[in-house]
Amino acid sequence: MKNRGYYGNHGGAFLPEILVATFDELESEFEKIKNDPFFWKEYEALMSSYSCRPTPLTFAGNLTRKFGGAKIYIKREDLNHTGAHKANNVMGQGMLVKRMGKKRVIAETGAGQHGVATATMAAKFGFDCTIYMGEVDVHRQRPNVFWMEQLGATVVPVRDGTRILKDAINEAFRDWVTNMDTTHYVLGTACGPHPFPEMVSYFQSIIGKEARQQILNVEGKLPKRVYACVGGGSNALGLFSGFFDDPVELVGVEAGGKGLNSGKHASRLCSKDASTGIAQGYKTYFLQDDDGQMKETHSISAGLDYVGVSPILSHMQDQGKARFESATDTEVVAALKLTMQTEGIIPALESSHAFAQAFKEAPSLLKEDVIIINQSGRGDKDIFTIADAVDDPKWKEFIIGKAEEYNA
Repeated sequence: MKNRGYYGNHGGAFLPEILVATFDELESEFEKIKNDPFFWKEYEALMSSYSCRPTPLTFAGNLTRKFGGAKIYIKREDLNHTGAHKANNVMGQGMLVKRMGKKRVIAETGAGQHGVATATMAAKFGFDCTIYMGEVDVHRQRPNVFWMEQLGATVVPVRDGTRILKDAINEAFRDWVTNMDTTHYVLGTACGPHPFPEMVSYFQSIIGKEARQQILNVEGKLPKRVYACVGGGSNALGLFSGFFDDPVELVGVEAGGKGLNSGKHASRLCSKDASTGIAQGYKTYFLQDDDGQMKETHSISAGLDYVGVSPILSHMQDQGKARFESATDTEVVAALKLTMQTEGIIPALESSHAFAQAFKEAPSLLKEDVIIINQSGRGDKDIFTIADAVDDPKWKEFIIGKAEEYNA
């Protein structure tokens, strides 16, 4: 265990001895780039030319009029290259990998957006790339698996455990232990051993930096509240970081699944089912039983069903620095449909959790209040899950016809 990288009672680096030198090197290189005044400028330039930054802040006029309360703005991370906020982190880590001279990257992915982003970064920088993905997620996120493979990555279905995100992370760590001299693990969220929570948050802070300046430019004042979904916590911390020193309420929205009393959810910060534990190299709130065994989680969104949460967000919860809520699968699908049909914008199922909570609260705010919703990704990756959720007969007919084509 390393006695650093703590946020109150959470965080740290609980490492097998074989990985200590690798983490020392990573921490040292990360400290160098943080102190290099040219690195962030180089990073912003890359993201500007390659990933459409700054992403727009869109005024949702139709939704604002519908709810009759606060003005609703949407931070459009769905317009990032690869369709989600994940590109911010992976391109930054890719630049770091080049500095370290390593030739191979590995990653875990749940919803597939981090996998696609990592495969994209590897193609651009010339790295070999392996992506670990739970077998359940491979099936429900097949379009993203297709693109990862077309980009040149090897996608490895993980069949251990519950075959979702936490199991993919375990498998990626096993790979890293074996290949640490040549390989960097591009962890996708603000979890894991130090320095990953700080490093991922650092790269994602570009979201909050932009959003704060954009809302001041258009409204001349700060928002009343900002909303972001919470899986591991990277997009939430990215947005929240821009407002840490401001009188702005930070609202994180977890996966309520079938309801907090159902046992089928992934809410760690706003349910009674989580407790402090140590797993996957760090200390935080986990959904675990009395023996410390991880519970099964559930969410309609593949990216929010992680069993733990960022130690930074856990500390913020303990300190009352942010408020955490949950949205059920049913509420999420309703919010997604409303956003599509009202604004012509298709948020990912993950992002739709933030929309659902904002829609609950916007009507009770004043008309002069302003809120920002972080649209962390776009929903085209979720087409199979959404089509099933809305029980679309034409989609079923198409799939059956395509299957008959393949079997002909």
